[in-house]
Amino acid sequence: MTSDDLIDQFLDAVWVEQGLSENTLSAYRSDLRIFAKWLGGKPLLDVDNGQLAFFLAHLFKKGISNRTSARILSSLRRFYGYYIRENRITIDPTALLDSPHIGRPLPLSLSENDVEKLLAAPEVSHVLGFRDKTMLEMLYATGLRVSELVNLKFEQISFRQGVVRITGKGNKERLVPVGEEAMSWLENYMGQARKTLLGERQCDYLFVTNRASNMTRQAFWHIIKRYAKKAEIDKELSPHTLRHAFATHLLNHGADLRVVQLLLGHSDLSTTQIYTHVAGARLKELHAKYHPRG
Repeated sequence: MTSDDLIDQFLDAVWVEQGLSENTLSAYRSDLRIFAKWLGGKPLLDVDNGQLAFFLAHLFKKGISNRTSARILSSLRRFYGYYIRENRITIDPTALLDSPHIGRPLPLSLSENDVEKLLAAPEVSHVLGFRDKTMLEMLYATGLRVSELVNLKFEQISFRQGVVRITGKGNKERLVPVGEEAMSWLENYMGQARKTLLGERQCDYLFVTNRASNMTRQAFWHIIKRYAKKAEIDKELSPHTLRHAFATHLLNHGADLRVVQLLLGHSDLSTTQIYTHVAGARLKELHAKYHPRG
């Protein structure tokens, strides 16, 4: 089997076994192909620990960050772990390698004032602006991943209960409240702007373009950056910025960490705990209120 065949077999297997997202599978494919290219034609299943160590040193010399190197090594661990289980190899070449040390970065968030400016940026008198405004309101109201937002369909929304049903990472389902403000924008979008954008055409997805196709993750983040510039928000936005703001602002206003975990769809509470480091406003307020010398 060629390197590409081995990679495809691995990706097909982990997709079936674990229900990984397309983004995760794409990252695995990219990382494994980087290593295969570096090998220069040597079979992927014939490498040893020393070659992998040289590969990591090569990444370091190229100026690849420790975080990216650690991600690539993680992909290789999953790859070789799979072929160990399949009895295609007997020794895991990644077993003795240590991951590059990386600190855990604090998520970039926006202040509540910045969020308000961003939400006010779209020109809602235009159908595209109305759509964009609705998407921003939904993203901030629910904390959805961008991929979850752009792939929303009608059957996932309960207007009566005011919730959306999301199937997230690992095919785990969760119900997320929307809130009156965002739900109002959503109802008006569906009754007006969406119909105008579609005309006589059909599309199963909730948020559509003027070509009657669903919005892509990349296109939506290009839109968000444009509105951030318009709102004069001088921060480098990431695909998760509003999701981070959603979590941080909930904690600042007293939400329980486990509730935020459920809303975000995190399988592990430790993933959610990072937000306690950025939810400083609430902690300072509690300290001032309850400490005898606050």
